[in-house]
Amino acid sequence: MRSLIDVMDLSTQEIEELINTAEDIIANPDQYAHACDRKKLATLFFEPSTRTRMSFEAAMYELGGHVISMSEASSSSAAKGESVADTAKTVSNYVDIIAMRHPKEGAALVAANNVNIPVINAGDGGHSHPTQTLADLLTIYREKGHFNDLTIGFCGDLKFGRTVHSLAGAMARYPGVKFVLISPEELKLPSYVKKNILQPAGIPYEQTTDLEGAMDQLDILYMTRVQRERFFNEEDYLRLKDRYILTEEKLKKAPESMIVMHPLPRVNEISVAVDDDPRACYFKQVLNGKYMRMALILKLLKEAGTL
Repeated sequence: MRSLIDVMDLSTQEIEELINTAEDIIANPDQYAHACDRKKLATLFFEPSTRTRMSFEAAMYELGGHVISMSEASSSSAAKGESVADTAKTVSNYVDIIAMRHPKEGAALVAANNVNIPVINAGDGGHSHPTQTLADLLTIYREKGHFNDLTIGFCGDLKFGRTVHSLAGAMARYPGVKFVLISPEELKLPSYVKKNILQPAGIPYEQTTDLEGAMDQLDILYMTRVQRERFFNEEDYLRLKDRYILTEEKLKKAPESMIVMHPLPRVNEISVAVDDDPRACYFKQVLNGKYMRMALILKLLKEAGTL
């Protein structure tokens, strides 16, 4: 049974097909309003989420389907000690497809290996967030028109940022891509991402602690928040959380064609004044995420033979 656990499960051709479907949904929403009639999606979220959970739910409703939702672990049998595998097996009797978020890496894969319906990884710990990456890719494509020959600056928490890891892997497959890795020493991109993704693909990358110094060479600036929930030491979090704050003044050093992205939620790493800059694309990412999740749900249900 086909599931989506990591964005690298998708070929570049499949990503192109999903983008084409998403753009057709944007252009012709009425044609998809009943595509998933009588189909049900379960959103199993074992850690807090606003955008991702509601995006999946909106996606399924706009396809004409229904949603059964579990928004926090404390409201499920997980609070009684039930395993991820057993929860997934149980829920698979009620629905046609599952979207799961879990704080532990590999949880979505465990679920997928124990059910006979598609499972979509909606984020597993610091590992992967493939549907956020699909939202990012649609945003880049709609704003830039292509994926080749782009210089992408990742800024902030590159150590725990699963969105960074996923997007780096996806973009590393396109020719001419370069990365600028902007972070404090404590939050540098993990060596396994460099070893397993960047180096095999021959991707040139630069590591720096200087956001303003890197700005003028970027096509895309991908900001991230320092994630309090990933820290064991509160003092370390407080010391690092305000290291990078994007302001209107700093944006003056960026090309007019550069776009600013952020997976959200934002804390204070982007000034609200930046929202009015035409280069700010992070709320566009939110909407693009819904369209790509619609396209993905259709793809997986069709491949499962239930559409």
